[in-house]
Amino acid sequence: MGTPGTAPAARPDEGLDTGLAAFLAHLAIERQASPHTREAYRRDLGALRDWMAGRGLEHWPALDGAALRAFVADEHARGLAPASVQRRLSACRALLRWLLKHGVLATDPSAGLRGPKAPRKLPQVLDADEMGQLVAVPQEVPLGLRDRAMLELFYSSGLRVSELCGLRRADLDLAAAEVRVLGKGRKTRVVPVGRFAREALAAWLAAEPAPPAAPLFPGRDGAAITPRAVQKRVRQLALRQGVWKRVHPHLLRHSFASHVLESSGDLRGVQELLGHASIATTQIYTHLDFQHLARVYDGAHPRAKRRP
Repeated sequence: MGTPGTAPAARPDEGLDTGLAAFLAHLAIERQASPHTREAYRRDLGALRDWMAGRGLEHWPALDGAALRAFVADEHARGLAPASVQRRLSACRALLRWLLKHGVLATDPSAGLRGPKAPRKLPQVLDADEMGQLVAVPQEVPLGLRDRAMLELFYSSGLRVSELCGLRRADLDLAAAEVRVLGKGRKTRVVPVGRFAREALAAWLAAEPAPPAAPLFPGRDGAAITPRAVQKRVRQLALRQGVWKRVHPHLLRHSFASHVLESSGDLRGVQELLGHASIATTQIYTHLDFQHLARVYDGAHPRAKRRP
């Protein structure tokens, strides 16, 4: 029996379902992963469990390196996109390392295994003019104060949609021009809030007084607005404001990161602001910055005129 507050460790003689359930409990209790993250692991690892069961591999120690390679190859062969196979393999690695740590496995079957190479997709961004057009929500219309404050904060501070939805009024310090955010892995960071966002937030807070523990952006029932509701609202606002790109909350985060990096060149600073655990995640914005410079070069240099 495990100690209170810890996930039960799976044993070598336990079946696939029991070991998987113990790992998912570990994610929930010890790593405090979000429901969305746990569901993604459940889906990806469920595919591995079903694949193993279909081949008579009834316990986790039966999964060796050759079997795991065959699983990855089968997933790719049945049409799963390379990025999805990579994500599935990453979930498998997390489970297998946990089983190794708890003595269920003698070796890690995923050691040295690589998934199919996925083409690198650069995120789309809004330029500064498009961002200005998007956030210029008339404040006199219904929900105008809230919507403008929400969009300004998204772009000003580069928040994830889950981070914005989780904010309480006490997390916002307009005098210090900062907001305290609970990010991935339940890690807290403090990020700056720009002048336009502070003005919009001050107008919103003055119009809707509430205690410090109240959600900064409540939904219809008074509870915190949901990520799905924010996604839908951002799309509606983009259309209303005449921004014809497919706008979603993460696009505002991408735009924030790209614009800050373009102006500052400080990759480590952008990493801190975004709350990325690895700078490799942040480096994608250097490619966006290079694309911008390449366009400037092509348009300005008399002997450039490179083909696309």
